[in-house]
Amino acid sequence: MLLAAGIRRVVVVIPCLNEGKPIAAVVREIVAAGADEIIVVDNGSTDDTAAQAIAAGARVVSESRRGYGQACAAGVAAVSPDTDIVCFMDGDGSDVPSYLSSVVTPLASGEADFVMGSRLRGVRESGSMTPQQIVAGKVAELLLRLTYGVRFTDMSPFRAMRLDDLRTLGMSERTFGWNLEMQMRVAASGMRIVEVPVDHRCRRGGVSKVSGDLVAGLKAAWVIARTFLRLAATLRAQRPAEVEEGAR
Repeated sequence: MLLAAGIRRVVVVIPCLNEGKPIAAVVREIVAAGADEIIVVDNGSTDDTAAQAIAAGARVVSESRRGYGQACAAGVAAVSPDTDIVCFMDGDGSDVPSYLSSVVTPLASGEADFVMGSRLRGVRESGSMTPQQIVAGKVAELLLRLTYGVRFTDMSPFRAMRLDDLRTLGMSERTFGWNLEMQMRVAASGMRIVEVPVDHRCRRGGVSKVSGDLVAGLKAAWVIARTFLRLAATLRAQRPAEVEEGAR
């Protein structure tokens, strides 16, 4: 399906920590969606995440240094240089892999440099996003619009870029701020941005490291705020960025 859309090679990177229950099903769904390779980054799991991922057809990369951004960076480092597009998804089963083609097609067609799968524009299962996640997305939207004149509706983990563009961003955040940093750097560089609606499900297993409890939520909020302040002080918009809404 992806090759028919003119896409050369698509690799999906999944950062994981103790997601042995849902990860096999997630990998199988991504295989069915047409990805050429799936890299699961085991970020120090104490369960059978790695074994389940391998059995389902993924390549597993181990990254013992904890951190969402650390795991994402390890996944990007493991991507082969002949890769065209890198897509990110979570390993808890909340992202819907059947939207992979919708997310990567604007890149393959030359319409976009960065594509975000917006959960807020798609259909969400009841309870799939906590109030704090929605509020965090709204706050990030406001800050990005005020700073760079660009409007995102979400900080969804379901996103994609061409590998060459991704490696020029200069990503440095190794915590929960990875996604926000990527959006800020993309906006500051003036890259063409497209948001497409994607559906979102309740997690199929594992425990949220961000929204699972108040302490985790507050910690993530602090990290995101710190990331924004640090980058806003150093990044300057090179040219106005604009987010276009892609079709479902």
